[in-house]
Amino acid sequence: MLIGSYLTMEYSMESTAFFNPSIIPDSDQTYLEKGEMRVIISFRATGEGHISSIVFRRAILDIHNNLHLMKIGNSMDTADVSHKKLYHKGRFVKKMKEMEIPDKYSKVIVENLPDHFEYFTLKNSVNHILKDADISIDKRVALEEITWLVDSYYDIEFERDSDISERVIYPVSESESGGIEDARFVQFTDDDGSITYYATYTAYNGHTILPKFLSTEDFYTFRIMPLHGKGAMGKNLALFPKKINGQYAMLSRLDGINNYIMFSDRNTLWTDPILLQQPKYPWEFSKMGNCGSPIWTEKGWLIITHGVGPMRRYCIGASLFDLDDPTKEIGRLKEPLLMPLETEREGYVPNVVYSCGSVIHNNNLILPYAVSDYSTTYAVVEMTALFEAMEN
Repeated sequence: MLIGSYLTMEYSMESTAFFNPSIIPDSDQTYLEKGEMRVIISFRATGEGHISSIVFRRAILDIHNNLHLMKIGNSMDTADVSHKKLYHKGRFVKKMKEMEIPDKYSKVIVENLPDHFEYFTLKNSVNHILKDADISIDKRVALEEITWLVDSYYDIEFERDSDISERVIYPVSESESGGIEDARFVQFTDDDGSITYYATYTAYNGHTILPKFLSTEDFYTFRIMPLHGKGAMGKNLALFPKKINGQYAMLSRLDGINNYIMFSDRNTLWTDPILLQQPKYPWEFSKMGNCGSPIWTEKGWLIITHGVGPMRRYCIGASLFDLDDPTKEIGRLKEPLLMPLETEREGYVPNVVYSCGSVIHNNNLILPYAVSDYSTTYAVVEMTALFEAMEN
């Protein structure tokens, strides 16, 4: 069996860990009983070689908030990939600066490019220079990073007869060669009432991370691209589910310690980050970040957070922000909402509870979370009690 799986290049995508979930309402809410909701849950599935992919499950939350997973498909569907054909030179140069690719290496490539250039024009130019065995290591790395940046724009499409549990978003571009990490999905409602599903995730190539943006309307066809701007740095980016005062809004943790918020006219360009929250309590003293996109409630924007405290223990907290001005904090838990139980402390990365998105159902917060970066379960939190605790 070992020889057979090696020769067929069989790959076990969930063999190491199945964790860091996010949950969103399904667009199809037909044929349900009163008090039920159909949901889609995304997971970070880590397999051999510590390579992570995005996988999905469909489930139904019943009136008592029990989660019933639907039948899982028998095979995995590999999507068709098509790369973006035309690129804007000015935007591409800006992104290279954000990635700190030295001008002395990129200039020789971009100076001869037209204002709008084709995918293979740049790829061929870079590959021609890389054939020179005598170029320095620094120059080779810089040119390779230019290549994986242009490879980071692409579309994928799955077969229409595939089940959602069979659709796997594998690493495609060089920027993702080390894995796709921690997708935070959100059901976004535009001003005209149309709905699009977005996700932010971290692309990792073994030594550099790149924040990326995914969009889909049907979970069959996905468009993927990098995020731009000085605010689109690091991990922990999470989009608000609708515009605020006519602008998109995004959470970030660009310094690796504090929570930030940003506003933009474009959902892929993020500048001028505003400090939103700093670690305040012992259980979050090392650093804090979000656990998924904010949730709209009548009392304010509910943001589920994570905090890292002594002995690198990850806990989950909650905060409340003003609906019209989400830079204003109006409530915050002093104690963790969730912390690792004794039975949850062992795993791929021990002593961690973590989530990438939750949902409200029947006046309860449904909070799926990872257990020590190994497996996934979920918690149910009564909203009235949660509001009271945050306000106090």
